[in-house]
Amino acid sequence: MDRTVVISGLGTVCGLGVGVASLWDGLCAGRTALRRIQRFDPSGFSTRLGSEARDFSGARDWVPKSYRKAVKVMARDIELAVCAAKCAVEDAGLVTRGTLPDDSTAGTTYAGSRMGCQIGAGLIAAEADELTAALATAATPDLKLDHSAWGSARGGKGAMNNLPPLWLLKYLPNMLACHVTIIHGAEGPSNTITCAEASGLLSIGESVRVIQRGDADLCFSGGAEAPINPMRLLRWEIIGRLAPTGDEDDGSRLVRPFDPASRGSLLGEAGGIVILEDRESAAKRGARVYAQVAGFGAAHSSPGDMIGDAGSGMDDGFQFAIENALADAGLSAGDIDAIVPHALGVPAVDAGEAGALRAVFGPRLEAIPIVTISPNVGDALAGNGGLAAAVASKCLAEQRLPARVHAGTPANGLQAGASESRPARLRHILVASGAIGGQNAALILRAC
Repeated sequence: MDRTVVISGLGTVCGLGVGVASLWDGLCAGRTALRRIQRFDPSGFSTRLGSEARDFSGARDWVPKSYRKAVKVMARDIELAVCAAKCAVEDAGLVTRGTLPDDSTAGTTYAGSRMGCQIGAGLIAAEADELTAALATAATPDLKLDHSAWGSARGGKGAMNNLPPLWLLKYLPNMLACHVTIIHGAEGPSNTITCAEASGLLSIGESVRVIQRGDADLCFSGGAEAPINPMRLLRWEIIGRLAPTGDEDDGSRLVRPFDPASRGSLLGEAGGIVILEDRESAAKRGARVYAQVAGFGAAHSSPGDMIGDAGSGMDDGFQFAIENALADAGLSAGDIDAIVPHALGVPAVDAGEAGALRAVFGPRLEAIPIVTISPNVGDALAGNGGLAAAVASKCLAEQRLPARVHAGTPANGLQAGASESRPARLRHILVASGAIGGQNAALILRAC
């Protein structure tokens, strides 16, 4: 594993806009996209705010004309990934099948066999209006589900026939990577990782290993998820992570990373895809490089210490993932100049994360600037890792820290409170995330 991997393209779509420039400008200006949900009426929920990508109307404008029919079988998660991937391709200056007319492959930057794709995905929730007719047909008089009525066998009512014919193709998690690879002609190693919030970083780690072992020269990687959906909002309310919003109209006043008084997190839809390349291959084509991947690590939390509850006040899996990344990079904790953690604003989760960071960095943690994005764009779940990696890459390329939005007081002296954007000397940045299932991933990026 002696090939060096670099990040040469950034593609993002979130509540702050489409494209990494919109994300970066919004973060540096301290803007938030956490507002009242518009996609459906949230009045029946205790949480009514979220970050919607309102500047993104769908994937139709981000795919070749010959591929537009396929948009009909794309859930919003898939559309976000397709848009983010196209943005990343354009940002990297690549020529792919998706940028050429008539699905041509002549003149593409890389042969299809040398391009891979690893994308993190979440549990894609079906649109409520698609399920309603089917469920109503299979309902008993007391509004319970009659399983026999669901099918078309003898005695059945064929309720499932109310679903669109290709319904399932919209909701398979692997369809994010599937559509991206088809559009851009990526025929190398492809994979989908579904580990909640850690999915994006785990996918980037997988892409790094694919390139390092020589199985591809370029990989699309990151993740996307669209949790602004009644079913997913209900799921996360039941879990107890979301902040009750009442009549509040500015979610940044509620989401307060590492503040014990924070009321919880808010959801946000986002896609974050980065282009990873072998450094020599990128240099040959004269690519602009944002950052080098110095190290990657992953680990799983012990029962009781999972990022979902952090009962001990320190998440050991989060700690081990960071330590593994440092070892992989051949660095020590003293080499890290900034941290982009999960930082959800859920007190129990943040406490476990902060405890793990303190176990790694010791007293020096209070001197390390922390970059937080959840008060700006919410918790994008599987979309988090790609967004965070893009933000860290911009920090290194610009030698600047974005502004921090914070309406409270972070505990234990952490540098996570409100601040303006400022220049900073940055050599190495740690990006780390846990997940509700106990998975953890850490990525260390180096300035080029």
